[in-house]
Amino acid sequence: MSDHPVSNSLSLSTYVSIPMTEIEMTAIRAQGAGGQNVNKVSTAIHLRFDIVNSSLPDSYKTRLRQTHDYRISGEGVIVIKAQKYRSQEQNREDALQRLAKLITKAMLVHKKRRPTKPSKQSVKKRLDSKTKRGQLKKLRDKSVGDH
Repeated sequence: MSDHPVSNSLSLSTYVSIPMTEIEMTAIRAQGAGGQNVNKVSTAIHLRFDIVNSSLPDSYKTRLRQTHDYRISGEGVIVIKAQKYRSQEQNREDALQRLAKLITKAMLVHKKRRPTKPSKQSVKKRLDSKTKRGQLKKLRDKSVGDH
């Protein structure tokens, strides 16, 4: 078990949190390495979170629905399968962290890029260096009467 007490909500920011009652977690058998443990113990976690019927603010719901993430189904249900660790508790924590990360990433607003122009000085410098390079190459040309 983990050292911190089990919380009854998943905190996303100072104002927004998701009650654990809205997050459906099921223990399933993990795939891959793990020896006999894999066949006997359900350590992987299958997390389901319904965006539409959640208590998230409408702005969060809208942004999440617009996100083109493979973990969000057409009906607006986030499905996360956590099986990285061999213990169920660690996989549960991993699934919750991944859910929180997905939601907070959807809420990030990227700055709009402002196109910039190169300065007159930089354009002049670039053209001068091109001319200089061309002259240098012209000096190397052997076709001028060298036969």
